Amino acid sequence: MARKYKIALLPGDGIGREVISEARRVLDEVITWIDGLEMEIHEFDCGGEYFLRTNREWSEEAEDFTKTEADAVLFGGIGAIGPDGKTVRRPDGNLAGYSVVIGLRHELDLYANVRPVKLFEGVPTPLVSKGPKDIDMVVVRENTEGLYYPARGRVKESDRDFAYDLRIITTRGSERIARYAFDLAMTRNGAPVDGRRRVTCVDKSNLLAGCQLFRETFTRVGEEYKETSKDYAYVDAWTLLAIRKPEYYDVVVAPNEFGDIISDLGAALQGGLGVAPSGNIGVKHAVFEPVHGSAPDIAGTGKANPIAAILSMAMMFEWLGKNHDDAVSIRTAEKIRNSVELVLHEGRIRTPDLCLGEWSGVVPSTTQQVTDEVIRKMKG
Repeated sequence: MARKYKIALLPGDGIGREVISEARRVLDEVITWIDGLEMEIHEFDCGGEYFLRTNREWSEEAEDFTKTEADAVLFGGIGAIGPDGKTVRRPDGNLAGYSVVIGLRHELDLYANVRPVKLFEGVPTPLVSKGPKDIDMVVVRENTEGLYYPARGRVKESDRDFAYDLRIITTRGSERIARYAFDLAMTRNGAPVDGRRRVTCVDKSNLLAGCQLFRETFTRVGEEYKETSKDYAYVDAWTLLAIRKPEYYDVVVAPNEFGDIISDLGAALQGGLGVAPSGNIGVKHAVFEPVHGSAPDIAGTGKANPIAAILSMAMMFEWLGKNHDDAVSIRTAEKIRNSVELVLHEGRIRTPDLCLGEWSGVVPSTTQQVTDEVIRKMKG
Protein backbone atom coordinates (compact mmCIF):
# COMPACT_ATOMS: atom_id res chain seq x y z
CA MET A 1 0.00 0.00 0.00
CA ALA A 2 1.36 3.41 -0.97
CA ARG A 3 2.43 5.72 1.82
CA LYS A 4 0.67 9.08 1.99
CA TYR A 5 3.01 11.97 2.76
CA LYS A 6 1.87 15.14 4.49
CA ILE A 7 3.62 18.16 3.02
CA ALA A 8 3.64 21.69 4.43
CA LEU A 9 3.97 24.43 1.80
CA LEU A 10 5.20 27.74 3.22
CA PRO A 11 5.46 30.27 0.35
CA GLY A 12 6.52 33.16 2.62
CA ASP A 13 7.23 36.56 1.08
CA GLY A 14 8.07 38.16 -2.27
CA ILE A 15 9.00 35.78 -5.04
CA GLY A 16 8.77 32.93 -2.55
CA ARG A 17 5.02 33.08 -3.10
CA GLU A 18 5.49 32.96 -6.87
CA VAL A 19 8.01 30.13 -7.13
CA ILE A 20 6.28 27.91 -4.58
CA SER A 21 3.07 28.39 -6.54
CA GLU A 22 4.89 27.12 -9.63
CA ALA A 23 6.46 24.23 -7.72
CA ARG A 24 2.99 23.28 -6.55
CA ARG A 25 1.82 23.13 -10.15
CA VAL A 26 4.54 20.58 -10.83
CA LEU A 27 3.64 18.75 -7.62
CA ASP A 28 -0.05 18.59 -8.55
CA GLU A 29 0.88 17.18 -11.95
CA VAL A 30 3.11 14.39 -10.67
CA ILE A 31 0.51 13.39 -8.09
CA THR A 32 -2.05 12.81 -10.86
CA TRP A 33 0.01 10.57 -13.12
CA ILE A 34 2.62 8.75 -11.04
CA ASP A 35 1.11 5.56 -9.64
CA GLY A 36 1.71 4.97 -5.97
CA LEU A 37 2.43 8.62 -5.13
CA GLU A 38 0.02 10.02 -2.55
CA MET A 39 0.43 13.47 -1.04
CA GLU A 40 -1.65 15.52 1.37
CA ILE A 41 -0.76 19.18 0.80
CA HIS A 42 -1.25 21.86 3.46
CA GLU A 43 -0.36 25.43 2.45
CA PHE A 44 0.06 28.21 5.01
CA ASP A 45 0.90 31.91 4.96
CA CYS A 46 3.94 33.02 6.92
CA GLY A 47 6.65 35.66 7.04
CA GLY A 48 6.83 39.44 6.95
CA GLU A 49 3.73 40.08 4.86
CA TYR A 50 1.70 37.87 7.18
CA PHE A 51 3.25 39.64 10.18
CA LEU A 52 2.11 43.03 8.86
CA ARG A 53 -1.48 41.76 8.71
CA THR A 54 -1.64 39.76 11.92
CA ASN A 55 1.32 40.69 14.14
CA ARG A 56 2.27 37.00 14.01
CA GLU A 57 4.88 35.29 11.83
CA TRP A 58 2.54 32.38 11.14
CA SER A 59 -0.64 30.92 12.56
CA GLU A 60 -0.78 28.45 15.42
CA GLU A 61 -2.23 25.91 12.99
CA ALA A 62 0.65 26.36 10.56
CA GLU A 63 3.26 26.11 13.28
CA ASP A 64 1.70 23.04 14.88
CA PHE A 65 1.23 21.15 11.59
CA THR A 66 4.71 21.98 10.32
CA LYS A 67 6.43 20.90 13.52
CA THR A 68 4.35 17.86 14.48
CA GLU A 69 2.61 16.40 11.43
CA ALA A 70 4.43 17.30 8.22
CA ASP A 71 6.66 14.65 6.67
CA ALA A 72 8.53 17.41 4.83
CA VAL A 73 8.33 21.14 4.21
CA LEU A 74 8.74 23.14 1.00
CA PHE A 75 9.52 26.76 1.80
CA GLY A 76 9.77 29.86 -0.39
CA GLY A 77 11.55 32.78 1.26
CA ILE A 78 11.31 35.32 4.06
CA GLY A 79 11.70 39.08 3.88
CA ALA A 80 9.07 41.73 3.23
CA ILE A 81 9.13 45.49 2.69
CA GLY A 82 6.63 47.50 4.71
CA PRO A 83 4.59 50.57 3.69
CA ASP A 84 7.43 52.75 4.98
CA GLY A 85 9.83 51.18 2.49
CA LYS A 86 11.80 49.43 5.22
CA THR A 87 12.31 45.72 5.88
CA VAL A 88 9.62 44.34 8.17
CA ARG A 89 11.11 43.34 11.53
CA ARG A 90 9.93 41.96 14.84
CA PRO A 91 10.11 44.14 17.96
CA ASP A 92 13.38 42.39 18.90
CA GLY A 93 14.97 43.56 15.64
CA ASN A 94 15.03 40.18 13.92
CA LEU A 95 13.55 39.79 10.45
CA ALA A 96 9.82 39.07 10.55
CA GLY A 97 9.79 35.37 9.77
CA TYR A 98 12.87 34.60 11.86
CA SER A 99 11.05 31.96 13.93
CA VAL A 100 10.00 30.18 10.74
CA VAL A 101 13.47 30.05 9.19
CA ILE A 102 15.90 29.86 12.10
CA GLY A 103 13.37 28.55 14.58
CA LEU A 104 12.60 25.45 12.53
CA ARG A 105 16.28 24.67 12.12
CA HIS A 106 16.77 24.60 15.87
CA GLU A 107 13.47 23.13 17.02
CA LEU A 108 13.46 20.33 14.44
CA ASP A 109 17.24 19.89 14.74
CA LEU A 110 17.85 20.37 11.01
CA TYR A 111 21.58 20.09 11.46
CA ALA A 112 22.66 19.71 7.81
CA ASN A 113 22.19 22.44 5.24
CA VAL A 114 22.78 20.75 1.88
CA ARG A 115 23.37 22.80 -1.28
CA PRO A 116 24.10 20.99 -4.54
CA VAL A 117 26.39 23.01 -6.80
CA LYS A 118 25.84 21.49 -10.23
CA LEU A 119 26.15 23.28 -13.56
CA PHE A 120 23.56 22.05 -16.06
CA GLU A 121 23.92 22.09 -19.82
CA GLY A 122 22.44 25.33 -21.13
CA VAL A 123 23.22 27.41 -18.04
CA PRO A 124 25.83 30.18 -18.22
CA THR A 125 28.65 30.23 -15.66
CA PRO A 126 31.04 33.15 -15.07
CA LEU A 127 33.94 30.71 -15.44
CA VAL A 128 34.34 30.87 -19.20
CA SER A 129 36.85 28.02 -19.34
CA LYS A 130 34.61 25.63 -17.36
CA GLY A 131 31.52 23.66 -18.28
CA PRO A 132 29.02 21.18 -16.82
CA LYS A 133 31.65 18.43 -16.73
CA ASP A 134 33.69 20.57 -14.31
CA ILE A 135 31.16 21.75 -11.73
CA ASP A 136 29.35 19.11 -9.68
CA MET A 137 29.88 19.35 -5.92
CA VAL A 138 27.74 19.58 -2.78
CA VAL A 139 28.32 22.06 0.03
CA VAL A 140 27.29 20.63 3.40
CA ARG A 141 27.00 23.27 6.10
CA GLU A 142 26.52 22.73 9.83
CA ASN A 143 23.14 24.35 10.39
CA THR A 144 22.44 24.71 14.11
CA GLU A 145 25.63 26.00 15.74
CA GLY A 146 28.44 28.38 14.85
CA LEU A 147 28.11 32.13 14.59
CA TYR A 148 24.38 31.91 13.88
CA TYR A 149 23.61 30.28 17.23
CA PRO A 150 21.44 32.84 19.10
CA ALA A 151 24.10 33.90 21.60
CA ARG A 152 24.43 37.56 20.78
CA GLY A 153 23.63 40.99 22.03
CA ARG A 154 24.41 44.67 22.14
CA VAL A 155 25.44 46.97 24.93
CA LYS A 156 24.71 50.68 24.64
CA GLU A 157 25.92 52.82 27.49
CA SER A 158 26.81 56.46 27.82
CA ASP A 159 30.49 55.92 27.17
CA ARG A 160 30.48 52.80 25.03
CA ASP A 161 28.49 50.99 22.36
CA PHE A 162 29.37 47.46 21.28
CA ALA A 163 27.82 44.26 20.00
CA TYR A 164 28.87 40.65 20.42
CA ASP A 165 28.18 37.37 18.58
CA LEU A 166 29.42 34.20 20.24
CA ARG A 167 30.36 31.28 17.99
CA ILE A 168 29.41 27.91 19.44
CA ILE A 169 31.02 24.79 17.94
CA THR A 170 30.66 21.42 19.71
CA THR A 171 32.18 18.01 19.21
CA ARG A 172 28.71 16.52 18.77
CA GLY A 173 27.69 19.04 16.13
CA SER A 174 30.98 18.71 14.27
CA GLU A 175 30.87 14.93 14.33
CA ARG A 176 27.39 14.51 12.95
CA ILE A 177 27.89 17.01 10.12
CA ALA A 178 31.20 15.39 9.18
CA ARG A 179 29.55 11.98 9.17
CA TYR A 180 26.71 13.33 7.01
CA ALA A 181 29.26 14.65 4.51
CA PHE A 182 31.20 11.38 4.32
CA ASP A 183 28.00 9.33 4.01
CA LEU A 184 26.86 11.62 1.21
CA ALA A 185 30.16 11.19 -0.61
CA MET A 186 29.65 7.43 -0.55
CA THR A 187 26.51 7.87 -2.68
CA ARG A 188 28.16 10.08 -5.33
CA ASN A 189 30.42 9.47 -8.30
CA GLY A 190 33.38 11.41 -6.98
CA ALA A 191 34.98 14.66 -8.10
CA PRO A 192 34.70 15.55 -11.80
CA VAL A 193 38.46 15.85 -12.25
CA ASP A 194 39.37 12.30 -11.24
CA GLY A 195 36.24 10.42 -10.13
CA ARG A 196 37.65 10.18 -6.62
CA ARG A 197 35.36 10.43 -3.62
CA ARG A 198 36.65 13.39 -1.69
CA VAL A 199 35.37 15.36 1.30
CA THR A 200 36.96 18.77 1.83
CA CYS A 201 36.88 20.40 5.27
CA VAL A 202 36.73 24.18 4.88
CA ASP A 203 37.53 26.17 8.01
CA LYS A 204 39.86 28.74 9.57
CA SER A 205 41.69 26.40 11.92
CA ASN A 206 44.96 28.30 11.59
CA LEU A 207 43.36 30.96 13.78
CA LEU A 208 40.06 29.97 15.40
CA ALA A 209 39.65 27.47 18.26
CA GLY A 210 36.20 26.39 17.11
CA CYS A 211 37.56 25.54 13.69
CA GLN A 212 40.39 23.57 15.26
CA LEU A 213 37.80 21.44 17.05
CA PHE A 214 35.79 21.15 13.81
CA ARG A 215 38.84 19.99 11.82
CA GLU A 216 40.03 17.55 14.51
CA THR A 217 36.59 15.96 14.62
CA PHE A 218 36.40 15.82 10.82
CA THR A 219 39.74 13.99 10.69
CA ARG A 220 38.69 11.48 13.33
CA VAL A 221 35.38 10.71 11.60
CA GLY A 222 37.10 10.50 8.21
CA GLU A 223 39.32 7.66 9.42
CA GLU A 224 36.23 5.43 9.34
CA TYR A 225 35.76 6.03 5.61
CA LYS A 226 38.77 4.37 4.05
CA GLU A 227 37.48 4.68 0.47
CA THR A 228 36.99 8.44 0.69
CA SER A 229 39.80 10.99 0.62
CA LYS A 230 40.05 13.62 3.34
CA ASP A 231 40.94 17.07 2.07
CA TYR A 232 41.47 20.42 3.81
CA ALA A 233 41.35 24.12 2.93
CA TYR A 234 41.22 27.39 4.82
CA VAL A 235 38.05 29.25 3.89
CA ASP A 236 39.81 32.23 2.32
CA ALA A 237 42.01 29.97 0.20
CA TRP A 238 39.05 27.79 -0.80
CA THR A 239 37.27 30.73 -2.44
CA LEU A 240 40.29 31.07 -4.74
CA LEU A 241 40.73 27.35 -5.34
CA ALA A 242 37.05 26.75 -6.11
CA ILE A 243 37.13 29.32 -8.89
CA ARG A 244 40.41 28.11 -10.35
CA LYS A 245 39.64 24.40 -10.17
CA PRO A 246 36.03 23.61 -9.23
CA GLU A 247 36.34 20.16 -10.79
CA TYR A 248 38.55 19.07 -7.88
CA TYR A 249 35.67 19.23 -5.39
CA ASP A 250 33.12 16.56 -4.60
CA VAL A 251 31.64 17.17 -1.12
CA VAL A 252 32.60 20.23 0.91
CA VAL A 253 31.78 20.53 4.62
CA ALA A 254 32.07 23.67 6.73
CA PRO A 255 30.90 25.35 9.94
CA ASN A 256 27.68 27.32 9.74
CA GLU A 257 28.74 30.85 8.76
CA PHE A 258 31.57 29.77 6.43
CA GLY A 259 29.28 27.25 4.75
CA ASP A 260 26.70 29.96 4.22
CA ILE A 261 29.23 32.19 2.47
CA ILE A 262 30.92 29.62 0.26
CA SER A 263 27.65 28.07 -0.85
CA ASP A 264 26.63 31.39 -2.41
CA LEU A 265 29.93 31.38 -4.27
CA GLY A 266 28.95 27.91 -5.41
CA ALA A 267 25.60 29.24 -6.60
CA ALA A 268 27.43 31.74 -8.80
CA LEU A 269 29.46 28.91 -10.33
CA GLN A 270 26.32 26.96 -11.21
CA GLY A 271 24.61 29.88 -12.89
CA GLY A 272 23.08 31.95 -10.12
CA LEU A 273 20.62 31.76 -7.25
CA GLY A 274 17.75 31.08 -9.64
CA VAL A 275 18.94 27.51 -10.20
CA ALA A 276 20.29 26.82 -6.68
CA PRO A 277 18.20 24.47 -4.50
CA SER A 278 18.84 23.51 -0.89
CA GLY A 279 17.68 21.34 1.96
CA ASN A 280 17.78 21.76 5.73
CA ILE A 281 17.92 18.17 6.88
CA GLY A 282 17.67 16.38 10.21
CA VAL A 283 17.02 12.81 11.24
CA LYS A 284 13.21 12.91 11.12
CA HIS A 285 12.44 16.29 9.59
CA ALA A 286 13.53 18.35 6.60
CA VAL A 287 12.79 21.73 5.04
CA PHE A 288 13.61 22.35 1.38
CA GLU A 289 13.94 25.81 -0.14
CA PRO A 290 15.42 27.74 -3.04
CA VAL A 291 18.54 29.62 -1.99
CA HIS A 292 17.42 32.97 -3.44
CA GLY A 293 15.13 34.17 -0.67
CA SER A 294 12.24 36.58 -1.18
CA ALA A 295 13.89 39.03 -3.67
CA PRO A 296 11.25 41.75 -3.15
CA ASP A 297 12.81 43.90 -5.87
CA ILE A 298 11.49 41.58 -8.61
CA ALA A 299 8.36 40.29 -6.88
CA GLY A 300 5.31 40.52 -9.10
CA THR A 301 7.25 41.12 -12.32
CA GLY A 302 7.15 37.56 -13.68
CA LYS A 303 10.95 37.47 -13.74
CA ALA A 304 11.50 35.04 -10.87
CA ASN A 305 13.17 31.79 -11.87
CA PRO A 306 11.14 28.80 -10.58
CA ILE A 307 13.92 26.27 -11.28
CA ALA A 308 15.52 26.48 -7.81
CA ALA A 309 12.16 25.85 -6.13
CA ILE A 310 11.34 22.96 -8.46
CA LEU A 311 14.77 21.40 -7.89
CA SER A 312 14.30 21.88 -4.14
CA MET A 313 11.09 19.89 -4.46
CA ALA A 314 13.03 17.17 -6.29
CA MET A 315 15.43 17.10 -3.32
CA MET A 316 12.39 16.73 -1.06
CA PHE A 317 11.14 13.69 -2.96
CA GLU A 318 14.60 12.16 -2.94
CA TRP A 319 14.89 12.63 0.83
CA LEU A 320 11.42 11.15 1.43
CA GLY A 321 12.29 8.19 -0.78
CA LYS A 322 15.55 7.45 1.01
CA ASN A 323 14.10 7.97 4.47
CA HIS A 324 11.13 5.70 3.84
CA ASP A 325 12.68 3.25 1.36
CA ASP A 326 10.18 4.48 -1.22
CA ALA A 327 11.24 3.85 -4.81
CA VAL A 328 8.26 5.83 -6.15
CA SER A 329 9.42 9.03 -4.46
CA ILE A 330 12.97 8.54 -5.71
CA ARG A 331 11.67 7.96 -9.24
CA THR A 332 9.57 11.13 -8.95
CA ALA A 333 12.65 13.13 -7.95
CA GLU A 334 14.52 11.80 -10.98
CA LYS A 335 11.64 12.62 -13.31
CA ILE A 336 11.42 16.22 -12.09
CA ARG A 337 15.18 16.75 -12.25
CA ASN A 338 15.47 15.23 -15.72
CA SER A 339 12.66 17.45 -17.01
CA VAL A 340 14.37 20.56 -15.66
CA GLU A 341 17.64 19.50 -17.29
CA LEU A 342 15.91 19.10 -20.66
CA VAL A 343 14.39 22.59 -20.47
CA LEU A 344 17.73 24.16 -19.57
CA HIS A 345 19.61 22.19 -22.20
CA GLU A 346 17.26 23.25 -25.01
CA GLY A 347 17.75 26.89 -24.02
CA ARG A 348 14.56 28.24 -25.61
CA ILE A 349 12.51 28.86 -22.46
CA ARG A 350 14.34 30.68 -19.67
CA THR A 351 13.89 33.58 -17.27
CA PRO A 352 15.96 36.77 -17.67
CA ASP A 353 18.68 35.72 -15.20
CA LEU A 354 19.72 32.94 -17.59
CA CYS A 355 19.65 35.01 -20.79
CA LEU A 356 23.39 35.61 -20.69
CA GLY A 357 26.42 34.74 -22.79
CA GLU A 358 25.50 32.60 -25.78
CA TRP A 359 21.86 32.82 -24.65
CA SER A 360 21.81 36.64 -24.52
CA GLY A 361 19.71 36.74 -27.67
CA VAL A 362 16.94 34.57 -26.22
CA VAL A 363 13.71 36.44 -25.49
CA PRO A 364 13.15 36.01 -21.73
CA SER A 365 10.28 33.83 -20.61
CA THR A 366 8.04 34.39 -17.61
CA THR A 367 8.07 32.38 -14.41
CA GLN A 368 4.90 30.57 -15.49
CA GLN A 369 6.19 29.80 -18.99
CA VAL A 370 9.25 28.04 -17.55
CA THR A 371 7.04 25.87 -15.37
CA ASP A 372 4.76 25.13 -18.32
CA GLU A 373 7.77 23.81 -20.23
CA VAL A 374 8.98 21.68 -17.31
CA ILE A 375 5.53 20.11 -17.07
CA ARG A 376 5.47 19.46 -20.83
CA LYS A 377 8.81 17.70 -20.58
CA MET A 378 7.58 15.53 -17.71
CA LYS A 379 4.60 14.42 -19.75
CA GLY A 380 6.64 13.87 -22.91
